[in-house]
Amino acid sequence: MADNADRYQDGEAHDPLVDETEDEREAHTAAARLFDIRRVIGGLFVAYGLIVGLMGLFDSSAEIDKAQGLRINLWAGLAMLVFGLLMLTWQWVSPNQPPESHAGEER
Repeated sequence: MADNADRYQDGEAHDPLVDETEDEREAHTAAARLFDIRRVIGGLFVAYGLIVGLMGLFDSSAEIDKAQGLRINLWAGLAMLVFGLLMLTWQWVSPNQPPESHAGEER
């Protein structure tokens, strides 16, 4: 009788195996989003862009003269920062969806 109580909630049929499958699908989707390569690349480029850009802000005159008067660290850092932000924006606008598994296939 306890099984029947678990199977019927709020007057509707309820199967615990379906809940397990849905939970597994949600976990698989979360894992696919977590390890999306765009997130990894974007995060690294943002971090390196901030580091190199900050180094470029505080370049000495000797370092600027070495680069023929151009603050190369600042510009490279800004380019890396923009690229990283574009990757993160792309990942946010178009999130990764895991491939649909067919009913008869095993993982």
